[in-house]
Amino acid sequence: MTSSSVRRLIALALSLTIALTGCAEGIDAGRPVAPIAPLAVVPQARGPLVAAANPLAVEAGMKVLRAGGSAVDAAVAVQATLGLVEPQSSGLGGGAFMMVYDAAGGEITSYDGRETAPAAATPDLFQENGRPLGFGDAVLSGRSTGAPGAVAMLAMAQDKHGRLPWGSLFGEAERLARDGFVVSPRLAGMIAATRGQARTRWASAYFTKADGARLVAGDVLRNPAYAETVAEIASGGADAFYRGRIAREIAATVAEQPRPGALTVEDIAAYRPVERGALCRPYRIYVVCVPPPPSSGVAVLQLLAMAERTPDVLQGENSAAAWTAFAQLQRLMYADRDHYVGDPGFVGVPVQGLLDADYVAGRAALAPGLTGAAEAGTPPGGVFGGADGTREPAGTSHFVVVDAQGNAVSMTTTVESVFGSGRMAAGFFLNNQLTDFSFTSTGEDGAPVANAVAPGKRPRSSMSPVIILDRNGRFLGALGSPGGTSILAYNAKALIAVLDWGLSMQAAFDLPNLVAKGEGFGADTERFGPTLQADLAARGLTLRPNASENSGLHGAIWRQKDGVWGWDGGADDRREGIVRTE
Repeated sequence: MTSSSVRRLIALALSLTIALTGCAEGIDAGRPVAPIAPLAVVPQARGPLVAAANPLAVEAGMKVLRAGGSAVDAAVAVQATLGLVEPQSSGLGGGAFMMVYDAAGGEITSYDGRETAPAAATPDLFQENGRPLGFGDAVLSGRSTGAPGAVAMLAMAQDKHGRLPWGSLFGEAERLARDGFVVSPRLAGMIAATRGQARTRWASAYFTKADGARLVAGDVLRNPAYAETVAEIASGGADAFYRGRIAREIAATVAEQPRPGALTVEDIAAYRPVERGALCRPYRIYVVCVPPPPSSGVAVLQLLAMAERTPDVLQGENSAAAWTAFAQLQRLMYADRDHYVGDPGFVGVPVQGLLDADYVAGRAALAPGLTGAAEAGTPPGGVFGGADGTREPAGTSHFVVVDAQGNAVSMTTTVESVFGSGRMAAGFFLNNQLTDFSFTSTGEDGAPVANAVAPGKRPRSSMSPVIILDRNGRFLGALGSPGGTSILAYNAKALIAVLDWGLSMQAAFDLPNLVAKGEGFGADTERFGPTLQADLAARGLTLRPNASENSGLHGAIWRQKDGVWGWDGGADDRREGIVRTE
C-alpha cells in the first residue's frame, strides 16, 4: 500500500475519531491510556530491534543489523536460524507471510510465500474410498507437502529491500548447524512426543543419539546437512533451493511411503512468491495493516471494525463484559472467514464486503444475542459457499525486526504442524501445508468450498502478521502470533489490549487467551482469576482449556515513557522468545 493510500485511510480514521485519545504510555497492566503526543514531537521509530521465539535467532538478526543490514536482511538470518533451532515451527521447507514497512517512502508491502499445491493435485487429494482421510494420516503422508515458499519470498523481498549481500546473511545459521546448538526445553518437549511427526523415521534418525536415547534439553544437536543447504542457498541464491540438489531431495522424500505425494521437481521450480499490496484499515486513531488473502488478515480487521461498534470492549481486561463481547465478535468473525476466505487466484474473496461499514455494523449488532455458533453472513459481493472442512494444527512462529533507518518487518512463518509432515530433506523438515485445504470440496448442499484443493492453489492461512501506523501514516509497531486458527483471536486480543486498554506489549501478551469459534470457549483457564471466570460463566461463557496451539506473540510498539520515546516490546511467556534492542 502506498503512502498516499495510507494517508487517505488515516483521514477517514480521524474524521470518525475526533474525540478519541490514543497511544498508551502504559507499562503497568491497567494503566490508563494517555493522549497521543502532537505529531511534530514524536520522533521516528527506529531500531535495532528483534523479537523472535528463540534467543539464537534474535542474535542472528541483531548481528545483521549491527553490520548495517536492513530489516529484511535481518529477517533472512532470523528465518534461517529459526529453521534450525525451532524446527517444530518453521523452516526452509515451509511458507510465510511478510509485511514490510519502508521508512523512506512510507509504503507497506506484503509478500506471500504460501506454499502451492502440485500440478497433479485433485479435489479428492485427502480422500480414500470416497471418505476423508484421518487428519493424522493425511499429515504424515507425502500428499500433505506443497511447494515451499519461504526461501523464494525472502529472496524477492531482500532483492527489493536488502542492503547487504544475500550470501552474507546465512553465516550464523551455517555456524550453528556445523558446530551445534543446545536443545531448548520446548524443542526437547516436542522431540519427546511418543507418536506423530516426532516419531517418523526421518525425525527419529535426526533426534536419536548414538546410544539410542532421544535428545533432551541441554544436549548439543548438530546438523551438517542443514549447514550444507544454507551454504548452497547463500552462494547460489533461491535458485539453489528451487533448481538443483535440494529440490530433487524434496521431491524424492515426498514420493516415499506412506501415501506418496505428487510434488515434483517441476512443481518446485515453478513456485513463485507474490508481492501484494497491504490491506489497511483505520482502528480508533491508528491504522492496522495485514496481508490480503489467502492470509486471513481481513478477519482481524473485521473483528476490530466490529469492536469499534461494541462499547463493552472498552471496559478493560478485568471486565467480564469486555471479554464476553470479544468472544461473541470472534464467533461472527470465524463464521465469515471460514466461508469466504481462500486463494484469490481461484475464488472471489469479498474483502471489501467483509469490511463494509453497514455490513460490519449489522454483524456487530448480532453479537449480544448469540447463544451458540454464529452463522456466516452475506457481505456485499459475497457468494455463499459450502460449509468449510478445514483444520489448522500447531507449528508456526512469528518475529518482528526494525532497523536503524526505521524500516520494519512483521513475519509469520510455518511448516504447518509440529515438525511439518515429519519428513526431512536436505537437513530440514518439509511442510504439511496442504492439509490446510478443506478435505471436502463441496458442502452437504453441493455448494463449492472456497478453500478446496486445486492445482497450483495456495491454501487459506490464519497467519496474519500486523503492522501498526500512527494517524500520520508513520510506523508505530508490529506484532503477530502462531496458533493455527487461533492466530486471529490472539492477534486481536493483543491489539485491543495495547491500543484500547492501554497495556504494555508484554502485559497484553501475558493476558489469558480466549478463543471462541463455533459453540465453545477455549481459554487459558489458569490465567483467568476465579472471580472473572465466575462472572463469565454467569454470562454464558463456560471456559474450557484451549485445545488449539497456544499463542507465541512477539512484537513491539513505539511509546513514550517518562518523557522519553522508546520501544515497548513483548515476547509471549508461553514460548522461549526474547526482545532485544540496543
